Amino acid sequence: MNMKNVAILKLFLIAVLSVTAFGCKKSSSSKNSSRATGWQINGRNGGFQYNTNFKEQETAPGLVFIEGGTFTKGRVQDDVMHDWNNTPTQQHVQSFYMDETEVTNLMYVEYLDYMKKLYPPDDELYKNIYNGILPDTLVWRNRLGYNEVMTENYLRHPAYAEYPVVGVSWIQAVEYSNWRTDRVNELNLQKSGYRDIALSEMDPDNYFSTDRYQVDPSAYDNGDPDGRRNRNVRVDADGNETGVYASMETGVIGPKYRLPTETEWEYAALGLSELRSYNLYRGRKKYPWDGQYTRSGKRKYRGDQLANFKQGKGDYGGIAGWSDDGADITNAVKSYEPNDFGLYDMAGNVAEWVADVYRPIVDDEFNDFNYYRGNVYTKNAITEEGTVKVVTSDEIVYDTLSNGKIVARNLPGEIVKVPVDENETYLRPNFDRADNINFRDGDRRSSRNYQSFGEETDEEGNVKDSNTRKMYNSPKHTITRDSLGNIVREYDKSNTRTSLINDEVRVYKGGSWKDREYWLDPAQRRYFPQDMATDYIGFRCAMSRVGSKSKMNSKKKS
Repeated sequence: MNMKNVAILKLFLIAVLSVTAFGCKKSSSSKNSSRATGWQINGRNGGFQYNTNFKEQETAPGLVFIEGGTFTKGRVQDDVMHDWNNTPTQQHVQSFYMDETEVTNLMYVEYLDYMKKLYPPDDELYKNIYNGILPDTLVWRNRLGYNEVMTENYLRHPAYAEYPVVGVSWIQAVEYSNWRTDRVNELNLQKSGYRDIALSEMDPDNYFSTDRYQVDPSAYDNGDPDGRRNRNVRVDADGNETGVYASMETGVIGPKYRLPTETEWEYAALGLSELRSYNLYRGRKKYPWDGQYTRSGKRKYRGDQLANFKQGKGDYGGIAGWSDDGADITNAVKSYEPNDFGLYDMAGNVAEWVADVYRPIVDDEFNDFNYYRGNVYTKNAITEEGTVKVVTSDEIVYDTLSNGKIVARNLPGEIVKVPVDENETYLRPNFDRADNINFRDGDRRSSRNYQSFGEETDEEGNVKDSNTRKMYNSPKHTITRDSLGNIVREYDKSNTRTSLINDEVRVYKGGSWKDREYWLDPAQRRYFPQDMATDYIGFRCAMSRVGSKSKMNSKKKS
């Protein structure tokens, strides 16, 4: 090698070393070192606590992962009912989780048992809490039918343990979801060493609430009977208190169980994960399974029904031993094949409550991302001392529903919620009021050039009844109780009412054991009062996903 080539090689090596030493210097690889300041995270010298080893959201009990995407919501085939309430719109749904099956009798009875032990119904102070969450077993009765076996046995008998719970109103389904959230998060805290308190040790006024724990975890401090340690803070390997509670930053506390939105439910029911056909992608998928028929085309199961539904007048299951769908009323969950997301009974068995307030229109011009009608924004109520207001046993507020039932608005130990006010809405471009149920749905505020629709006003010009200015002005019956506790009913006999739709009716989706094939289409939508129940509507829970859209993305990052 001549001297010239040696000199060039030396210069090349110097350049490479310089770039390596200065130009490509990597930031610290330590996850516990802040890329913003260089200070240690989770350090002993003042570093804040944060879970830097978090991979992805763990799938909570009972749920399956639904990867989000775009789809055509609504019906683009024939509309034999001619109600035009499900015209097609293009929507995008974020990834979320949904119950693999409908909530079963066994799952709901576990809830009843927990609440009965914490709030004994034989205690006059708590009896309405328990009575308010009981399913209505009388929904099975029929004036010209003998169904007493279901009335007396369906909810609690082990023979029906894995059957979907019915007789549950929308309000009760929401309360069950809240309870499930608290129980699952309390178990997560115990598994992670932050909490170790049995139900028998809990004070009714200290019902474990996820919201309250996140605001004031010290409210649940509770030592062993012998006073050894506080079992509401984390302990180390030697059993010593660390003085650390589980904050949001630890990743231990998961998102809430809730009812799915209508858009989420329909997207999940369609099961588009394996879909590659353009026509089906554009909204021409009729059932949760592939194909245009309710019977299986597979050679081994050819002719078998793929769902539990009413096949014709007086035909709830088919001829015994032949062409039978295996059920006359509801059927045990997982009796039929799941769809491509792994969800069972998204058609047939029972119809299901979803979160949305019903309107016959879907305003996709205003929003086509995670569409949902029913937002009522609230915040924690604050006392004069500056602390959150917590419900106590002697402050329980009960609501009397339209059917006369009494339900607790909040449980003892929960934080009182109040609507957001001008402090949160002033000059906000994205929302300007707490209650957005009626936004752009045909009321006066939704119209560019509205007119007076015969409103009744007082001497000062104020509208007496705000319902008269809405398209959805259903009858306003009132129900109260007198000083003796007797129900006092007042019926609205006005001739100006034009609809049964109001802000207290909720959407339910899917066909049931009582419905004909038409209603099995996931696009179909109906409504029912949120405080009433039937023998054909059940529910399943959903949960939002935090972090990446896809589990594949999480694996790549790790």
